[in-house]
Amino acid sequence: MEGEQELYYPHVASFVADRLVHLYTRRLGQNAIWCPEWFRHAEALSRLDAIWRAWEHLRLDPATGMSVWWRDHADPHMMMLLSPDGPFAGCRGKHTDYPIAPLPVEEPPAGLFFDQRKPHLRGV
Repeated sequence: MEGEQELYYPHVASFVADRLVHLYTRRLGQNAIWCPEWFRHAEALSRLDAIWRAWEHLRLDPATGMSVWWRDHADPHMMMLLSPDGPFAGCRGKHTDYPIAPLPVEEPPAGLFFDQRKPHLRGV
């Protein structure tokens, strides 16, 4: 697309390995948990992908881009990822598969939602 910037990193794994892990070179403390196999955790993969995509966009803002990235993206997502109740809760230095059921959900009443991909069905 015209005007679209080329990505610096080809994918999230490259961003994590080349940049993110070097930005977080600190003692994590007793409660923070990181999993070296972060890509095996759906929530972590989604959050790290969001952090990467935000970085790709905000790196182009020379004024406040990185500050916004840290404040609005990296810090809140990493706090959730590294928290003792986060997706790495069962991983202490190595990946561990542990069965945690997804959040419970019930089928909503018919007609409550419409297909957002089909604007002609909205009745607008």
